[in-house]
This record gives sequence, structure tokens and C-alpha cells, in this order.
Amino acid sequence: MSKATLVLGSAMLIVGFAAGTAFAKKNPTTPDLCVGKSAKDAAAALLTKAREYAGDGSWENIAVARVYYLTGQKDEGERILQATATKKNDPSDWIRVGRVYYEAGEWAKAQKAFENVLKAKPNDADWAAEIGGYYLVKGDRERAEELFKRSLASDSENMRNNLKMAGAYLGLAPHE
Repeated sequence: MSKATLVLGSAMLIVGFAAGTAFAKKNPTTPDLCVGKSAKDAAAALLTKAREYAGDGSWENIAVARVYYLTGQKDEGERILQATATKKNDPSDWIRVGRVYYEAGEWAKAQKAFENVLKAKPNDADWAAEIGGYYLVKGDRERAEELFKRSLASDSENMRNNLKMAGAYLGLAPHE
């Protein structure tokens, strides 16, 4: 890498950071946005601000969608989830989407998202353990143990994955 390329790259990074910092300082969330307002109005204002802060970030937008989805504003939540997860089609986005659906009690949708993860990263120990945990809690021990075997084949000394699997055998859904 040439010195000029390194200098240009560093300058671009500094400018980008400064612009992001300036944006955040110009648009802070202040108490008057929510304090003393009805719960509905306060939440709407804070969600609008959260969407502004999320920008193009995938996990950030999935987090915003989760609040919409789980608080009865499913149409808006679904729109954000689909727009975000299909934009990059990244397994880390699909695992987050699957968690939202699971939390909402929509197992068929969660399964579809989880299977997207497993197609993209079939030997990822962490995701195999987590997704296997969801399957076990939902009563599909055969599929769960298939995924547990994958997880253990990739990483047999992972405390967190052991906890995900142990919890699932006791009826506790994985927690991230």
C-alpha cells in the first residue's frame, strides 16, 4: 500500500468520523421529546429518533424493527425487517430477524430465517448451537441434536454454546 493511499484512507476515516459525530451532536435526543408525553407519543418520537440514528446499519434497523414488531406495529416492523435482511442477505442479519420472529411466537417465520443462516454458515458453531436450542425448545429434538453435533464438531470447548444447549434441554430458549 502506498503512502499516498494510506494518507488518503486515514483522511477519509477522520472526515467520516467527524461528520458522524457532528450529526449526532446536532440531533441529540432530549428529554422534551418524551418526558411528560403520553406513552404512545413518547414511544413514537423515540422510535423516529432511533430510526434516524440507525441510518443504513443492518443490526440497528433490525433492533428498531423489533420494537415495532413486538409492540403490535407488525406491518412497519415487517417492512423494516425484510428491507434490512434482504439488502445484504447476511447470516448475522438473518439470525437477528429469526430471534425477533421467535420472540413474537412466530416459529414458522423464525425457522425460515434460521435456515437462511444455516445455509450460509452450515458449520458455524455458535449459530448451530443457538438455532439447535430453538428447535429443541419447540420440540424438534432430532433437528436440534443434528445442529448440536455440528456445533460441537466445530468448537467442542465453548462455554456459551454449552449453556445454550443445556438450557434448551431444560426448556429455556437461547439468549444472546
